[in-house]
Amino acid sequence: MSRGVRSGGGVRLLNCGVEQFEVAIVGAGPIGLETAVALRRAGVSYVHLEAGAIGSTMGWWAPGTRYFSSPERIAIAGVPLVVAGEEKATREEYLRYLRQVALEFSLEVRTFERVVDTGREGDRFLLRTRRSAHGVGGPAELADVLGAGGEGRGACAGGAWGADDFRIYSVRSVVLAIGNMHRPRMLGVPGERLPHASHYLEDPHTYFGKRVVVVGGRNSGVEAAIRLHRAGAWVTVCQRRAELERERIKYWLLPELEWLIEKEMIGFAPSSEVREIRPDVVIIERDGRRSEIAADFVLLLTGYVQDPALFGMLGVELFGPERRPRLDSATMQSSVPGVYIAGTAVGGSQDRTRVFIENSHEHVAKIARALTGRDVGVREAVVFEGLEEG
Repeated sequence: MSRGVRSGGGVRLLNCGVEQFEVAIVGAGPIGLETAVALRRAGVSYVHLEAGAIGSTMGWWAPGTRYFSSPERIAIAGVPLVVAGEEKATREEYLRYLRQVALEFSLEVRTFERVVDTGREGDRFLLRTRRSAHGVGGPAELADVLGAGGEGRGACAGGAWGADDFRIYSVRSVVLAIGNMHRPRMLGVPGERLPHASHYLEDPHTYFGKRVVVVGGRNSGVEAAIRLHRAGAWVTVCQRRAELERERIKYWLLPELEWLIEKEMIGFAPSSEVREIRPDVVIIERDGRRSEIAADFVLLLTGYVQDPALFGMLGVELFGPERRPRLDSATMQSSVPGVYIAGTAVGGSQDRTRVFIENSHEHVAKIARALTGRDVGVREAVVFEGLEEG
């Protein structure tokens, strides 16, 4: 890889200039990959950019995490997802499947390359990228945001790229398949950044024999509590609501958690607000009174929010409390002509999750039709309602 000359702005360009394509796809999760397959089938010139590895959001899930959705719902590009025992896919099985899809269709994804700036120039868009140490979202991203990562924004110097090296791409259209689980919903309480407090579940084995307070009573918190109990942790679930949200907890998780709480095998602190996290206790407030819960680890599984930075750079209009991008549902084109949104990115920071992999397949077909003027043979006939993950 050759280096270009240093530009007037003090930035060195790799590959000696600007690369031109018809379309840029940003994000290589399942819907980003399915979009790439559609454009490849249609013969459209595109560049595919991903700040981390393929499927990077799943990369920071705890080992062994299973999808709530059945395999046929999350399969992409017409490639069957076959899972051992006809079960729901684990994180590991699905990541392996995404690699399989990329290989089967000879997809070129420029991984660990983060879009750091973009905007319109005439009738085209310019995207500036640099090397990235990790994908968008997850513990490493949060450490960067909070100033603990050293480089910031996931940047990574060294190798073939220098600290001030960038690539520049010129495209006619941009497809943002960037997802929406970029930052945890911070509680804003003292002690939230202590080393034993985290917004991310690690391998359940880590918590064996330890006292763990799980904050959050929806699917992620409930599943974590059950898995940690099975791994030998002493678990207490703490939530603001007076009762478990039965209508929002998966039917196969709810009865087990209720039974474990009834038998006092898992502690339960409803109607509780976390006020402070200390090295060995969590301070909660309930009915105006404060109390302590002993804790070796604290898992703040209160959901995630979307980073709207790319929307802002491109001028995409956001609306509503969830800051969803405004778009044409027939084409998935945003308020900015030439900028399309696909996958869970359309949902903004979903408070109650309604957009998933399974009901995003139709986005791919609509975008491909809008860009090419014809159907590209992407599945859209079956539109699933979706199963909440959060």
